[in-house]
Amino acid sequence: MAEHTSSSITIEAAAADVMGVIADFARYPDWTGEVKEAEVLATDAEGRAEQVRLVMDAGAIKDDQTLAYTWTGQHEVSWTLVKSQMLRSLDGSYTLTPAAPGTTEVTYRLTVDVKIPMLGMIKRKAEKVIIDRALAGLKKRVESSPE
Repeated sequence: MAEHTSSSITIEAAAADVMGVIADFARYPDWTGEVKEAEVLATDAEGRAEQVRLVMDAGAIKDDQTLAYTWTGQHEVSWTLVKSQMLRSLDGSYTLTPAAPGTTEVTYRLTVDVKIPMLGMIKRKAEKVIIDRALAGLKKRVESSPE
């Protein structure tokens, strides 16, 4: 089994507000940096995204990928790769844990396997950069959101 990378951040907002931003794929280009386009291809009975197409541009790596999402309760979402030009596999998740009143700890886990050869240490460093940027962007978006 591939090793995963994970990191956590505390956001000054309720878990429902944080999950609201995570679930709003149309707004990803506004705060993620690497996501240039996001299109929900399928939704579940509750209207949550089940399949999402993302056009990514992370400098050296550009990709058009489709991810399948699984929502577990109100505090966890995970995703797995359906198709990609650059990746062999991608598995990730956000887990939200209500902390002190009005705050939420968000843990992001990510495992990526690219089609091009890459040393494990470099791959984990890239995963860490992706995770840290995503968490920082999420925190900024949630805490500055007037909605």
